[in-house]
Amino acid sequence: MEENNIPIFTKDMKKTHTILLPMMLPIHFSFMEQILRQYGYQAKLLKTDHRNIVSEGLKNVHNDTCYPALLVIGQLIDALKNGGYDPDHTALMITQTGGGCRASNYIYLLRKALKKSGFPNVPVISLNMNGLDQAPGFHLTLPMLVKFAHAIFVGDLLMLLENQCRPYEKEPGSTEALVAKWQEQILTLWRGRKVVRFSKLKALFPKILRDFAALPKKEEDRVRVGIVGEIYMKYSPMGNNPLVDFLIEEGAEAVVPGLADFCMYCICNSMQDRSLYGGKLFKSLGARF
Repeated sequence: MEENNIPIFTKDMKKTHTILLPMMLPIHFSFMEQILRQYGYQAKLLKTDHRNIVSEGLKNVHNDTCYPALLVIGQLIDALKNGGYDPDHTALMITQTGGGCRASNYIYLLRKALKKSGFPNVPVISLNMNGLDQAPGFHLTLPMLVKFAHAIFVGDLLMLLENQCRPYEKEPGSTEALVAKWQEQILTLWRGRKVVRFSKLKALFPKILRDFAALPKKEEDRVRVGIVGEIYMKYSPMGNNPLVDFLIEEGAEAVVPGLADFCMYCICNSMQDRSLYGGKLFKSLGARF
């Protein structure tokens, strides 16, 4: 189905199409991939990381546009060309902020890149909270949003613990294995349930902390180095040239702020929009809640 020559993700496509997600935060986005699957979407998180992604981005995105757009669009186009996906049964998902950042325009850049690359019929789903785009086959329900919120908090916890433990682990890979173990346990808790109270998830936090505290670690002092900046470059290993790994190899401990901080900033913006520019009352009340 097309609207103004733009392919639309329809209800029928939910059963027939694989939805490709670009990578940003490995732990958080792995949760989000599984949440989408629990609600019947055939989601696939892309984990590719090679030079051809940059090449595809450079072919399709003006080099004056921000580097995250180049990488995200390059990864999606590369997947369609080289990932073995059927373009007639594949859709792409991308976030859209709706604010003044150029990220609001990624979706239009991606659609332009799809036409240029020979995939004009591949629909793009905009993941946003502002009703910015048409996708009758995709709906953000309240239970799904609640699980996404839970994924942000537990993803932050696991990411922070991983960064605090991995530089000191005695057995290489033991921290990563512990992260995977708790990811699976949390997904099992969510599986088959439309609503999971945050209190149930929160009850796991002390157990998670005890597990990481018990991990065999070296007794040594390391300089702690903060990673800040634009959201994609801060979190994506592909964007920052595995900066966390580099810092560990150089004898430091990486400190990366949680995604919840960024979400709180977005929520505060929604409230300010109402007071400064007369934004929608319902949206402002939702942000306050």
